Amino acid sequence: MSISSLRPGPPLSATSSITNNSSFCLHHLFPNRPLSINQPLKPPTLRFSYFPVKSSMEAGVGVMGTKLGMMSFFEPSGTIVPVTVIGFREGNIVTQVKTDSTDGYSAVQVGYRRVRDRKLTKPEMGHLQKSGIIPLRHLQEFRLQSVDGFEPNQKLLFSELFSEGDLVDVSGTTIGKGFQGGIKRHHFKRGPMTHGSKSHRQLGSIGAGTTPGRVYPGKKMPGRMGGTKTKIRKLRVVKIDDELRIVLIKGALPGKPGNLLRIAPAKIVGKNIPKN
Repeated sequence: MSISSLRPGPPLSATSSITNNSSFCLHHLFPNRPLSINQPLKPPTLRFSYFPVKSSMEAGVGVMGTKLGMMSFFEPSGTIVPVTVIGFREGNIVTQVKTDSTDGYSAVQVGYRRVRDRKLTKPEMGHLQKSGIIPLRHLQEFRLQSVDGFEPNQKLLFSELFSEGDLVDVSGTTIGKGFQGGIKRHHFKRGPMTHGSKSHRQLGSIGAGTTPGRVYPGKKMPGRMGGTKTKIRKLRVVKIDDELRIVLIKGALPGKPGNLLRIAPAKIVGKNIPKN
């Protein structure tokens, strides 16, 4: 080692980009070199970007109902139409009105199906008691462009929001089928049933060998079927009966009798789809 290598070098200069931790490390790595700070050290600033969650905006406020079953309906022209019967229990009451100034978006929260007090938690009871509303099991929001004309404890009737012939979007939970194979879950074809075949209801190939050497995500395979939320769009309201508190909607709806259904005005491209 030469003598020149033992001579102290020029002083290290720390700029504003060097933090306290880095200057501490430099001082211990080079104890013979003085550290001159030209500018005061500033703590690092953390920048957070806020991305608001954008939920789907409805074409209008809707209601909730209970699926009762299916039947055949004879129209005046003699056409037989398969319809689903939806009943309405006590509820469909506005529980909260959200605005841009208070919550950051405009929405109407609706409650459905009256229950006993002990069926709800204390936070749920406190939320409803603020507006003097009866205990309700289900609470759902309908995001709207404007919430003018809505107030807490307001009753919503299907006949006031919709009329016969209107198109609606109905969402609910499908019937759970449990763990099912590829034939029932994804409508795969069976394999040969005779002549020595050993793969009757199996999937078959699920990918190549060494390349890629793995099964791609999203591959259709056996698994749990049903029990998911789905929406059936653009269904026609066939009949409204205020005396029986039922409504007939053309077509099949998700779920079994007794399931909760959410009914909202149908979104039609070029007519009533609002911009988020």
